[in-house]
Amino acid sequence: MNIFSKIAAGLKKTKDSMMGRLETLMNSFTKIDEEFFEELEELLITCDIGVETSLDICEKLRVKVKEKGITDPALIKNELKDIITEMLGEDKEIDISNKPAVILVIGVNGAGKTTTIGKLAARYKNEGKNVLVAAADTFRAAAIDQLQVWTERAGVDIIKHDEGSDPASVVFDAVTAAKARGTDVLICDTAGRLHNKKNLMDELKKISRIVHQQAENCSLETLLVLDATTGQNAVNQAKLFSEAAEITGIVLTKLDGTAKGGIIISIHRELGIPVKLVGVGEKIDDLQDFHAKDFADALFETETDFDYNYERLTDEENAEISVDEEIISDEITEEIASDEIIDENVPNITENIEDVIPETEENISDNQEAVIEDEISEAPKKKDHGKFEFLFKEITFGKKKKSEEDTENESNSEESE
Repeated sequence: MNIFSKIAAGLKKTKDSMMGRLETLMNSFTKIDEEFFEELEELLITCDIGVETSLDICEKLRVKVKEKGITDPALIKNELKDIITEMLGEDKEIDISNKPAVILVIGVNGAGKTTTIGKLAARYKNEGKNVLVAAADTFRAAAIDQLQVWTERAGVDIIKHDEGSDPASVVFDAVTAAKARGTDVLICDTAGRLHNKKNLMDELKKISRIVHQQAENCSLETLLVLDATTGQNAVNQAKLFSEAAEITGIVLTKLDGTAKGGIIISIHRELGIPVKLVGVGEKIDDLQDFHAKDFADALFETETDFDYNYERLTDEENAEISVDEEIISDEITEEIASDEIIDENVPNITENIEDVIPETEENISDNQEAVIEDEISEAPKKKDHGKFEFLFKEITFGKKKKSEEDTENESNSEESE
């Protein structure tokens, strides 16, 4: 399955919910008026795009409809797609250009931080990079053990302290070790925290300061992991976490399990924080880079647009396809030529058949035809009893057996007399 197919499959629930209702709305109106826009605003809000973002989308759509003179509601789908694509902005990938590139992963418990770290570590390891993981979530029970399982699966090293130790000291040691080992990527886990826990948010600020001090001139990313199933609550989390740390990107997990994928639009529009990664499954390679165009295409596609087989082809692949097409066309030409040769022989075969058939018919005598007709007329007509035929067979068999017994009794009585 290619990258676009994974995004499209992950957005299926969001697409089915949002696009299904949009189709119903467009079919319910014959013209675009204020009532239509009110219904559209309500639809977007209930799809977890957010109030402010939904109003902004409808306002931009009003301008486009007026400029282009659109009157048919069925024609607004492409305009909506363009507006959402533009609103999502340019794609931004994780910066790991200067090593050791430090990726600080934050978020609430249950959002998928540990899983995200494991998948990221495996990804960079497969790309040939030297990866190190810091287990700085020392508050949650078994968090270190869980992270160690993921690092072993990915085949990378881990820096850890005892449970309950200072998280900032773990990060400090991990940055120092990464510099000494020439590590390409250092991924730091942090304690899951609620945005209303002041002491944990202060701890996050401390970790962020240490990373900035120790990893000076290195690439630094602070990724906030959000659970897509929480809808607009994820946007509120992002607002409060951004006060404690300078968030450079969002990782939106569990996108395949919810119809609330529209929050991606709201996050980018309201916070200006780009979504850099999306989780579209549970497999280790199901953490994908986010592309705004792919997101919009998957959200607005119809069954016949892509059928989940969309691929970006390079010039070399296009050249290979053209060569294959030439080979296929040559094979088709040869088959057509062979068919023409066969067609030349077909009339002779037909003529022979026509010569044989009349002779066969003449061999059937009138007496034989009469016998056949008599047999057909005398044959008992079979009743079709459908799926209960077996019942009637048993009943018939029973009657037949009874009649045979009666006949035998009569013959015995006659002999005795």
